[in-house]
Amino acid sequence: MITVTAEFDILPGKEDEAIATIQNLIASVDQNEPGNILYRWHRGVKDPNHVLVFEMWRDDDAVKAHREMPHQVEFGKVFATLFDPASVKIIRHELIGEVRH
Repeated sequence: MITVTAEFDILPGKEDEAIATIQNLIASVDQNEPGNILYRWHRGVKDPNHVLVFEMWRDDDAVKAHREMPHQVEFGKVFATLFDPASVKIIRHELIGEVRH
């Protein structure tokens, strides 16, 4: 299982458009990516323009397929018009333990 987190900031004045784009992307991942286990987007409580994305993928092939999906390619094309590229931080994580309820 592969976990990826991403953080970045929505550009001022682009909040509504960014949220609509995020919701469309989430729907596309849900409908088209069987290798996705979890795909959650969060915004900051103190800074609602700060975004945290938490993704879990079955394996490396699922991550690669995600990057190549048409909806992800399109998101990449509009990213800099909605989000601050200088604020991007992406980290790939390895599971070392968990609690499930």
